[in-house]
Amino acid sequence: MIRNRVYELRTAARMTQEELARRLRVTRQTIISLEKNKYVPSLEMGFKVARLFGKAVEEVFAYEEA
Repeated sequence: MIRNRVYELRTAARMTQEELARRLRVTRQTIISLEKNKYVPSLEMGFKVARLFGKAVEEVFAYEEA
């Protein structure tokens, strides 16, 4: 399973789900699913999210074995 810190980083940046979606060029529903760990983004999207928050991919996403 891949966990992420998107909600934590987004709220710390005082960014709305809509704003994050717009900046990543995805839907708000995608952001909701991502924050609930119900959606695993592509590698490209993972890098975009990490760069947007000024973090390394490993600081945003973590792989956890079941």
